[in-house]
Amino acid sequence: MANSEESNPFLPKQVEIEMKNEKKSAVPVGKHIEALLPAAIPVGWTADGIPVAESSMERTQWDSGLLYCLGRNDEFCSSDLEVCLLGSVAPCVLYGSNVERLGSSPSTFSNHCLPYTGLYLMGNTFFGWNCLAPWFTFPIRTAIRRKFNLVGSSEALARSCGCCGSFVEDEVQREQCETACDFATHVFCHACALCQEGREIRRRLPHPGFNAQPIVATIPPGEQTMGCRA
Repeated sequence: MANSEESNPFLPKQVEIEMKNEKKSAVPVGKHIEALLPAAIPVGWTADGIPVAESSMERTQWDSGLLYCLGRNDEFCSSDLEVCLLGSVAPCVLYGSNVERLGSSPSTFSNHCLPYTGLYLMGNTFFGWNCLAPWFTFPIRTAIRRKFNLVGSSEALARSCGCCGSFVEDEVQREQCETACDFATHVFCHACALCQEGREIRRRLPHPGFNAQPIVATIPPGEQTMGCRA
């Protein structure tokens, strides 16, 4: 049966000819598809964890080392001392503050500080050390590393010793190993990891409370009396 549009007598002849030419020149689906696709571009992780071209990736170093517990002597010196004190005395508060600055969503502090406190107490009560909380806290290190596009522990070690070049170039394998290193860092150097993350976040992100709009208070004028002329 002929196509209704082609057999329609009301269509101009020129339109019918163009439709027939388009059908003749059409390429079947799935044929020569490789020629239509662009060349493959190597992709990798961005600051937000989204794959992009590898040429635009430039991972940076952490602002301070893992064992720089007292921080640096700069404008953030007082903040670094506060971070060191919280990491030593109240790690639950430091962890909740780090997540609050990174997420900036309501109830973020309490939703992370309270579960950390429970895991901290359970670990110290039943096992004698804080072995449960790192399972809960290590994802924030991965989130910070991806958000700010920071160099991970395994990549830094591989580049410093000059080995495992192919390992560093494989983005999927590198990211899996970096996540495992983030977990190991929180397990074996938990307080130092929280302090390093706290120093990094405080240098890059302001506290969510500082972004609030100022409240302008308007004071109504006092009562005015009209005097009568004599």
